[in-house]
Amino acid sequence: MVNDILKSVLKLDVSRETFEKLEHFAALFHKWSASINLVAPSTRDDLWRRHIVDSAQIFQIAPGAKHWIDLGSGGGFPGIVTAILLSENGEGWVDLVESNHKKASFLRLALSETGARGAVHTVRIEDASTKIVSADMISARALADLDRLFGYAEPWAVRNPELVCVLHKGRDYQSEIEKARGRWGFDLVIHQSAVEADSVVLEIAHLRRTAQ
Repeated sequence: MVNDILKSVLKLDVSRETFEKLEHFAALFHKWSASINLVAPSTRDDLWRRHIVDSAQIFQIAPGAKHWIDLGSGGGFPGIVTAILLSENGEGWVDLVESNHKKASFLRLALSETGARGAVHTVRIEDASTKIVSADMISARALADLDRLFGYAEPWAVRNPELVCVLHKGRDYQSEIEKARGRWGFDLVIHQSAVEADSVVLEIAHLRRTAQ
């Protein structure tokens, strides 16, 4: 059923092995979320649609990207999902940044048990650029407003002018865009969410600071 959603909604045709990895990740998530808060409790019962499928849609934007950084990975969305999807072709990597040690332990176990392609860095996001030198893509979900996210991404954007950020945003995304344009220049593509009618995924390229 859920694999059908991946195919029909996202046009994402994954192998049986990859889907089984996603199922195993979901089982681990339910086990760990009984003791630590990985997502909002009200969304746990809709894990596949609200979190896994919602995370998988960013992979459609740049399926050829090889090196991802996922900021504030929390319960593994979208970082673990991306890392599992990358394992389909046996290449690519996700560096997951999560400062909470309990959540980081969960993320490491999820990577290990699913064979996903990634590593976990238990550091503050502000310090992550000293540990992770460069990337092609940055993802973040339910983390901060655009202005703050751009500040986090800036060190990698300076090193790689072709860096792309894919950021999940809710209904107030337009006001965040307007605020961010006060200090940042960027190219923007708005993708309507395949899961939530009032949500989008913002594709940001050529990020540069224009004012302090």
